[in-house]
Amino acid sequence: MKRLLFTTILMLAMLKGVAQQITSALTVYPDFRPATILLTNGGKLKVPLANVFLKNSSLLYMSDKLVKEADMKRVMQVDFDDRTYIRIDSVLAYQVGAVGENALYCANVIDLKSYKQTIANSANITNLDLSNLTNLNMLSFNTIDAIGKDSVQFPVIPIYYFRIDNKFVLVHERHLKRFLSKEKVRLMESATNLPKFSWTDEQSLLKMLEMLK
Repeated sequence: MKRLLFTTILMLAMLKGVAQQITSALTVYPDFRPATILLTNGGKLKVPLANVFLKNSSLLYMSDKLVKEADMKRVMQVDFDDRTYIRIDSVLAYQVGAVGENALYCANVIDLKSYKQTIANSANITNLDLSNLTNLNMLSFNTIDAIGKDSVQFPVIPIYYFRIDNKFVLVHERHLKRFLSKEKVRLMESATNLPKFSWTDEQSLLKMLEMLK
């Protein structure tokens, strides 16, 4: 059953052209670790155990032996020992690369819609308790055991953002056309015509960012 779901998700990813990864993990880091949180009110918190929740790229932290999800409206930046995340919209994203003052950021999230569609399309799910899967949008770190963590394989997809002139924009053709000037839209379209360009390839996106500077 597990092998069937894994294979089906990979096939859907290839058909869609989405750079999916498959994981049973719910967090970016295998273990919770220290982090420094910068708040929107200018405050700074040091927490001994924190992580990034792949469900929606939000901040998790340990409190009284319980895992809690932070109020992302209050979070501005999270510094781990190896990487800095900033909040863009409602997700934590890290910098992939920079071109001058502009930069490319990435947030990784579980594609719950794709996962549920995969389950629905599978013909061999008679032994799976679908009642545990109906509320995946309400998935929390503390309730994952009810689903069976070791038996679940989630597709994870990257969401990219450009920082251009100190403003953030989702890296998507429609969003960029609304955000950019007419001249820069033409440059964007020139970038998409480059050999092997892909909206999910980081080097392609950095080349586009170079052309937009």
